[in-house]
Amino acid sequence: MQDTQLEVLSQTLSWLEQGQQVALVTVVKTLGTTPHPKGTLLAVLKDRQMMGSVSGGCIEDDIVDRVLSSEFDRPTVLTYAITTEQSQRIGLPNGGTIELILEPLSNVESIKPAVKALQQRQLIARQLDLNTGRITWQTAPSEQRVYYDDQQFINVYGPNWQLLIIGAGQIAHYLSEFALALNYQVIVCDPRQEYTTTWQTTGTHKEHCMPDEAVMVWAQDKRSAVVTLSHDPKLDDLALLEALNSPAFYVGALSSQKSHEKLCKRLKSLDISETALARLHAPVDLSIGSHTPPEIAITILAEITAVRNNALPLKLDTSPNNLKSSKLRQLWHDFKSKKGL
Repeated sequence: MQDTQLEVLSQTLSWLEQGQQVALVTVVKTLGTTPHPKGTLLAVLKDRQMMGSVSGGCIEDDIVDRVLSSEFDRPTVLTYAITTEQSQRIGLPNGGTIELILEPLSNVESIKPAVKALQQRQLIARQLDLNTGRITWQTAPSEQRVYYDDQQFINVYGPNWQLLIIGAGQIAHYLSEFALALNYQVIVCDPRQEYTTTWQTTGTHKEHCMPDEAVMVWAQDKRSAVVTLSHDPKLDDLALLEALNSPAFYVGALSSQKSHEKLCKRLKSLDISETALARLHAPVDLSIGSHTPPEIAITILAEITAVRNNALPLKLDTSPNNLKSSKLRQLWHDFKSKKGL
C-alpha cells in the first residue's frame, strides 16, 4: 500500500508533468481538536480535482473555492480559527484551529525530489521561503516533521512505514489487515508452504525466503517494524538475531512469560548483546486480557503505534511478577493495601 504522503506528492507530480497548475496545501499549525497533524497534504486543481485531505472534509470545499476565485503567485497562509460562526458555516468542531499554507506550483522540480526520495525510502527536507516562494532541498538528518515561522516553512518528507511479519498464521492475518488500514506497507514472510499457499490478505507482500534474509531486505531503516509470530523458534530466532541489530524502530516477539525467558537465553547464547536484547518487546502486545487472534493483533499494533509515537504506556498486566521495578512493586503493594486486597 502506498503511503498517503507519497500518494499526494506522486499525483501532484503527475499533474505538473501534464502542464497543469496545482495548489499544494499543507497543515503547518494545529491547536485543539483537529482531524490531521502538521505536515498533512492536500493537492487541488482548478477543475476541483483533489488528492489528500487536511480536515477530514470540513474545510476542503472552502479551500477549493479560494483556489478557483483567486490568482496568487506566492504562498498564502490560511487560518481556520474555529469560532462559532465558522463552525456553523464550514462544519469544523469547536475548540480547534488549523493553519495552512496554500502554495501555487507549476514546476515539476518543486515536487520531484521528494517523490524520488520517498520511492528510495529516504528522508528529505523541503524548505519554502514564504516571501519569495523559493524552494530548496536537502537530505534530512532526522524525523523532524515541520518547522514554521513568518519567514520559512520546512517539511521533512519520509517513506511509508513498513511492518515485517514473520509467520503467516491467523494472528498475522488480522495484524496485516489492521496495519494496512493504518497505511503500513505489510510484508509477510514464512518459508513454510502450508501457511503461505493459503494466505489471502490483499495488499500485502508475501515472501518465502528465510526470516533473516527478509529482515535484511525489509527492515533496514527507522521506519520499519518486525514482529515474529511463527511459533517456531527456528524461524523466529533467525529474524530476531538480525532484527535486534537493525535500525528497525520496533522489534517484537509473540511469547508467554515462560517462553520469553527461554527465548532470551537462546538469544544470549547466540551472542546477542544485552543492549540489543533490551530492544525486544516481548511478550509482544499490551496486556489487556486479549485471547482471540483479532484481539491480540489489535494490541500488538497498539503497542507498535505507541512506540512509533514515543508514547509507550506501562504494561497493563498488574500481576506483581510482571512489574519491572521496585517502585512499581511498591505502588502495587500500596494499592492492594488501600483496597484491602
